[in-house]
Amino acid sequence: MLSKDTLQFLEDLKANNNRDWFLENKKRYEAVKKDYHQLVASFLDTLKPLDPSLEMLEVKNCTFRINRDIRFAKDKSPYKTNLGVWISAGAKNAEASGYYLHIENGKCFVGGGLYCPQPDQLQKIRKEIHFFYDDLQEILNDKKFKSIYQNLNRDETSTLKNPPKGYDKEDPAIEFLKLKSFTATQSFDTKLVTQKDFVSIMAEKMLALKPFNNFIDRALYSE
Repeated sequence: MLSKDTLQFLEDLKANNNRDWFLENKKRYEAVKKDYHQLVASFLDTLKPLDPSLEMLEVKNCTFRINRDIRFAKDKSPYKTNLGVWISAGAKNAEASGYYLHIENGKCFVGGGLYCPQPDQLQKIRKEIHFFYDDLQEILNDKKFKSIYQNLNRDETSTLKNPPKGYDKEDPAIEFLKLKSFTATQSFDTKLVTQKDFVSIMAEKMLALKPFNNFIDRALYSE
């Protein structure tokens, strides 16, 4: 769980996203950072026994700096107003699937998978889907997965309009072959973040994605 003070800091930062305000509230941020890192440590303690691929992870592998990279951004606000948690055997270099938690007032969600894989990774995943579509169907039709996520995420920015090169439009898996990202997410009420059972609730939702993550990683790393 996180403290209400942490959520309030994020709201205040959203209204005062500038360096002067941040420096004036540096002590508050240090408390937020400690709270944030303790939350991630709790997730690792909960997940590691149930997903051995995470065994080598440390808190620093799963957290993000609050400073935004504004070099090529139209929005020059210097600080992020959310907390993100990325738990993956590939750490933060996105070379493997993982679990993700996004904490932002009114925009919280949990999920995972692999977002925008590199072209070579994308080809491997599509190949796996094409040849082992039955495996994917079994994973996505699992009662627990469907009760939480329903299906993989699909929108205009993450989906091709036409079949990818080399695949027939009649392929039974064509709607999944058109995907450019392979993620599933569920939104949740921000109030949950401050509840004592927050970590256990979210960890259960994350672990519902483990078979799907295994499918993605099999595609990337199988010989």
